[in-house]
Amino acid sequence: MLIKSGVATMLAMMVCLFAVDQLMALLKWPLKRAAHYHASLLPKNTNQVVTVQLGSARLPPLLLKTNRLGPLDLGTNQFVTLELEPVQLEGQLLLSVRPVTNSAEPEGIGPELLVMDVASPFLVALHVAFFGGLILASPFVLYYVGQFVMPALKIREKKYFLRAFAIGTILFLAGISFAYFFILPPALKFAEQFGLLLGLNVPGWRVETYVSFVFKFMLGMGLGFELPVVLLALVKIGVLDYEKLSKMRRYMIVGNLILGALLTTPEVFTQIVMAIALQLLYEASVWIAWYWERQEKKRRAAS
Repeated sequence: MLIKSGVATMLAMMVCLFAVDQLMALLKWPLKRAAHYHASLLPKNTNQVVTVQLGSARLPPLLLKTNRLGPLDLGTNQFVTLELEPVQLEGQLLLSVRPVTNSAEPEGIGPELLVMDVASPFLVALHVAFFGGLILASPFVLYYVGQFVMPALKIREKKYFLRAFAIGTILFLAGISFAYFFILPPALKFAEQFGLLLGLNVPGWRVETYVSFVFKFMLGMGLGFELPVVLLALVKIGVLDYEKLSKMRRYMIVGNLILGALLTTPEVFTQIVMAIALQLLYEASVWIAWYWERQEKKRRAAS
């Protein structure tokens, strides 16, 4: 089982290494999405957002406190695009600045991913392949673990194990999707705004740190979503019941805050969101245990 799991993980990492450019495009989506949250989060002293464009090249947007840039009047629009054009004047090549009328809102205002040293691109590729391989190989690893465990189980236990495996896989993927689509963009924007609140300039994130942050948070959220499977499995084997679960509620609030800190990065927003999600999953487990207990009582009364 260990050899099969190791081989599956290594093959998945190799696949991810060859597709690292596509994976990086996926990883950058939450950052691009976070950039669209800027409209109501711009600093209060920002008067205009200016984007400088030269041909197809576009510089990061500039936040100005006035609507003038030297002698150039930028008008009253909040979003302004300045187009640079080469001009031949008296034998000299100059750059002219032309404001674009009816400028659309820029694609994003926020930190960029920065490469800070020579080895960074190689380390990033290895990180992406490693974490991506773990996620890609996880269904195969769980299948091999199931092959190892199933022969030792009774028929009734096998039925519960297969149900738990199916539900656990769905919840794991749901946790990863929830983190990727709904939590990561506001979490990244929150981190940027917190830096600005401290008076820090946030031009970009180190790409290694960003990749580790995204993968660790998605894996942590996926693992956190396995909480109902664990609790309801303990209910089925008789270790827990509805009464015990309901009495554990106050302790679970503290436990979920601790799990939120352990399963995510040291960033307050993601920890709180994780704790709230775990508490909601716990409450769902409590009510499912109550429903099972009620159905069992009805069956006993009918017999």
